[in-house]
Amino acid sequence: MTQYIGRRKFLKDSLGAATVAAGFPHIVPSSALGAGGAVPPSEKIAMGFVGVGSMGGGHLRTFLGYEDVRVLAMCDLRKKFRQRAQGFAEQRYGSNSGFEMYHDFREMLARDDIDAVCIATPEHWHGLVAIEAARQGKDMYLEKPVDVHVAIAKALRETVNRYGVVFQFGTQQRSGREFRLACELVRNERIGKLHTVVVGSVPGAELPNQPTEPAPPKEEFDYDMWLGPAQWAPYSFQRSASRAEGSPGYWMHIHDYGLGCLSGAWGIHHVDIAQWGLDADDTGPIEVQGTGRIPKDGLCDTPVRWRVEHKYVNGVKMIHADLKSSLAEFPQFDTEAAKYKGCGILFLGGGGWVLVWRGGIDAHPKSLLDAKFGPNEIRLPVSNNHRRNFLDCVRTRQQTVSPIEAAVRSDTICHLDDIAIRLGRKLRWDPKKEEFINDDQANRMLSRPMRSPWHL
Repeated sequence: MTQYIGRRKFLKDSLGAATVAAGFPHIVPSSALGAGGAVPPSEKIAMGFVGVGSMGGGHLRTFLGYEDVRVLAMCDLRKKFRQRAQGFAEQRYGSNSGFEMYHDFREMLARDDIDAVCIATPEHWHGLVAIEAARQGKDMYLEKPVDVHVAIAKALRETVNRYGVVFQFGTQQRSGREFRLACELVRNERIGKLHTVVVGSVPGAELPNQPTEPAPPKEEFDYDMWLGPAQWAPYSFQRSASRAEGSPGYWMHIHDYGLGCLSGAWGIHHVDIAQWGLDADDTGPIEVQGTGRIPKDGLCDTPVRWRVEHKYVNGVKMIHADLKSSLAEFPQFDTEAAKYKGCGILFLGGGGWVLVWRGGIDAHPKSLLDAKFGPNEIRLPVSNNHRRNFLDCVRTRQQTVSPIEAAVRSDTICHLDDIAIRLGRKLRWDPKKEEFINDDQANRMLSRPMRSPWHL
């Protein structure tokens, strides 16, 4: 059996030294030297996965298909997901693949033969897992959003920068041609001077209170670990059920674990593109004010309908609203394609507009869609495949198309929206200090207490 050595460890040690350290014979196949056109193990990126349910399972299957990737391990709290992931790995590598499964993410991240990880846990776990990954020197592809509060997002940014790891945020629309074109049109003022950006997101979810049920056996699903840093709550299937179990994923609409469609369930994708078009990847608004309807009873307690206005220092106004509100206010959203896809981003300028959604783009005048850019105009980074962009940057150590600073800034806006809705008043924001101005109550809402033993 061939013992696989991660790319990082291979480059750090000579092959001979690594073999001696392993303590047992190391078979070096001809493919290790690149014979027959194969990618040698020394050039393969060794990956681990934290969370392999619905989204994570999709990532796993895709990364398994890359010839320059070797998946070594995965971690999940559900036995059935671990077993399913093992099946995917065995289909790719064979039954004697050496693929390992873990219950505790810390054990997997401690392995020095893993170069990079994909993190696709519930949102309230994102920050803690990602911080530990950065501390262990792992490059990471982190599913959106960053976390459920701003303080941990800022801590992750500091840790990623300190350890110099490659970071790709799961806002994959930055790897879409239409979104890049829309932002380039805006940044080059092809629609005239930008004055308004409208983000239309899918309305949130509601669900009646659920009866308390006995939690599954820990070996089948570790519910207490699933809760992790969130406050304790009695078990019910819909509270923690994955979409891979046939649930809509209501946990995303429970404030302890997410911000619903305001953020991770969809909103963060389009807020991120708005920031990209605004050239605001390292900043944010200076004022935030909005309203929304939050269910007063039931399992879900994140905004169902909302409209939040943001003012930027250059005078541009950004409106983030659920799609029904956007359709009522801005007729440009009233297209079959935009309604079918559920939402989009509308940039309004003094000389025209551009609307972009997942799968399409429209503009006025139409000639904007055939625009050619000159050598001195602004061009944005080109990525046509978000996962491939991540892997390429792992090799080159260059910045990904969705880097950590942009991730934190886009993520923060979703939290500002949530806080503004809950407080029901205008808030002033300092984008340099990343705190509210003269508002202790609002600033306290930028962080959340964590259940012991979890902490930053």
